[in-house]
Amino acid sequence: MDYAAESLRLHAEWRGKLETVPKMEVSSREALSLAYTPGVAAPCLEIQKDPEKSYTLTGRWNTVAVVTDGTAVLGLGDIGPEAAMPVMEGKCVLFKAFGGVDAVPLCVRTKDTDEFVRAVELLAGSFGGVNLEDISAPRCFAIERKLIERCDIPVFHDDQHGTAVVTLAALLNALRLTGRTPGGVRVVINGAGAAGIATARLLLAAGADGVVLCDRQGIIAEGRDGLSGEKAEMARLTNREKLRGTLADALRGADVFIGVSAPGTVTGEMVRTMRKDPVLFPMANPVPEIMPEEALAAGAAVVGTGRSDFPNQINNVLAFPGIFRGVFDARAKAITGKMKLAAARALAGLVSDAELKPGYIIPTPFDPRVRDAVASAVTAAVR
Repeated sequence: MDYAAESLRLHAEWRGKLETVPKMEVSSREALSLAYTPGVAAPCLEIQKDPEKSYTLTGRWNTVAVVTDGTAVLGLGDIGPEAAMPVMEGKCVLFKAFGGVDAVPLCVRTKDTDEFVRAVELLAGSFGGVNLEDISAPRCFAIERKLIERCDIPVFHDDQHGTAVVTLAALLNALRLTGRTPGGVRVVINGAGAAGIATARLLLAAGADGVVLCDRQGIIAEGRDGLSGEKAEMARLTNREKLRGTLADALRGADVFIGVSAPGTVTGEMVRTMRKDPVLFPMANPVPEIMPEEALAAGAAVVGTGRSDFPNQINNVLAFPGIFRGVFDARAKAITGKMKLAAARALAGLVSDAELKPGYIIPTPFDPRVRDAVASAVTAAVR
């Protein structure tokens, strides 16, 4: 199938992937009076007295805002808010299909961090949570941080934390399969944007103290010139071996490669310099940092990518619907590191010892157990 041509045809046919469907019939004067005026005044007055009742008397309890400025959409880059709408609608479809969560796409026409934050802050009373999407780094870090400070509802940047949760889940099982533990390996992450930095932070929280982060200029290390604020902090937290040099230098003797960068940045020769039976997650889309067959031919024990046509797809849809389902069920006010760790471990735990093999280290998005396992783990972490 030509997915591009067929998707374009269907989008023209659908004219949007979402619609508003009322929960009640409005087929009589009585029904109209209950759903709208005069009856609707009663819940309005109750919420006026106690705004928390907006969670029990409206759909706010189960509704997330999916918000972007269109500056980092998929692999397309800065295409603008209107052009980002098909992706945001798609994300809302995934929230509903995989988490039972209602979602509204909001594409904001500004690249000014404070304007964006203010716009979302002003709308926060309409939603139970905010899912930030496709916002370029490093602005995404400041936007998320400010919104967490100013909003009384959970704020989650999926490009960061969804990626980190699913990557950790896959890594836990790949290490289990190859007889290693997070604390005993060197993990090289190529790509120091939103996904790379969030993944590094979650791996550190999970006990992987041998993390090395790389960007286009090579290994991120203390004292390297030109590091941004986020990268400078990561230089302090990672690279305990004080390595210097290129990605190839970082991979020499490493156990794990995680790629959230660009196609073709890893070669078979680089894989052969890693420790025996390395784990590789080249997740650049649509073309990974190294193709799975080349990585396996060079000695990789386990390979996972971001693509659905290869085994071990590391896909955010395994995380964010269940995370928000759990957060909404527990009425949490924030999404914490403990919740993310719990979600990752719950995902990993769905693959039994008997099932675990090089071609199956992570559940598929269509595994019916995923949502409830992740949601229950998050809820337990809240409580």
